[in-house]
This record gives sequence, C-alpha cells and structure tokens, in this order.
Amino acid sequence: MSTAGPHQGAKAPSGGRTLHAVSGRGGQVSRVLDTNIVLDLWVFDDPASNALRDALDSADTRWLATAAMREELARVLDYPHIARRLNARGQSMHAVLALFDRHAQLQPEAPKAPYTCKDADDQKFIDLAVQHGAALHSKDAQVLCMKNRLARCGVALNPAVPLTELETTA
Repeated sequence: MSTAGPHQGAKAPSGGRTLHAVSGRGGQVSRVLDTNIVLDLWVFDDPASNALRDALDSADTRWLATAAMREELARVLDYPHIARRLNARGQSMHAVLALFDRHAQLQPEAPKAPYTCKDADDQKFIDLAVQHGAALHSKDAQVLCMKNRLARCGVALNPAVPLTELETTA
C-alpha cells in the first residue's frame, strides 16, 4: 500500500495513477458531493444513498464543499418542483441547508482543474475534488464522461461507500 498523499499518487503498472481514497486525516475519506447527490440524500431519500448518508453521519467521511456549492443548493431547493417535494414531506429548505451546514466542511474556492467540464455549473465540484484528491460523487452525464480524465488527476468518480481500500485505475 502506497503512503503517498492524494497529489503524489504512485503510478499504477498500467501507467494510470493510483487513486487515494483515504486522506491523511485519521483515515477519513474526503468526498465532494454534487447538488443532485445532496438532493438524493435529503430531499428524495433515495435508498441508494443510504450508505453515503451513514458515512456522512460517521467520522469516516469528510465532505468538502464551497460557499458556491451551498448557494447552488439553496437556489435548487427553491425550484417549484423541489419546494413541492419538501412541502409534501413536511421538510423545509432551511432544514436541508442545516444538514449541509452540519456535514459539509467549507473550503475556499479551488483553482481550475486541468480538465474542463462541458457543464460549467459542474466545474466547481471537479475543481475541488482535484485540488483535494477527493472522491467525487455525481450522476451528471457531463461529469460521468470525464471518469478517465478525473482518474488521471487522482479523483475516484462515484466510488463505493464505504471506501476503505485504495482504488486503482487501469
């Protein structure tokens, strides 16, 4: 097992980078969650999000976010169809934002990553994941098509939760 940090990943035999899922902070996994994943967690209660929700509640996961990500979430929570969903469930936008504030560790805006996403709204998630060598969780097609490019930057896209072993790209 390599002891290199996220940005000093050892080269895999195939020439790809070793993706470091475990950060240097007490074995915590650093993760960046895009807005749709956050909605799955706390608006839609998607059963596929249960493991991620449990990981956020444990000390095993460090969710990295920026103020711009929180602002985007607030804007999306105000969309009429999302607001109706929250109302039907007896939830409020403020309750979801309180969950964000409780779990997310705010970081400064990240510098631009070496690769550009076709969806400019998703670039901030990519930039932050690349800067921190964090796992990135997204369902956005424009992000998913970047899996190999992100791997070259040391970012695991949608890794299994919980993630306790190093994950290596081909």
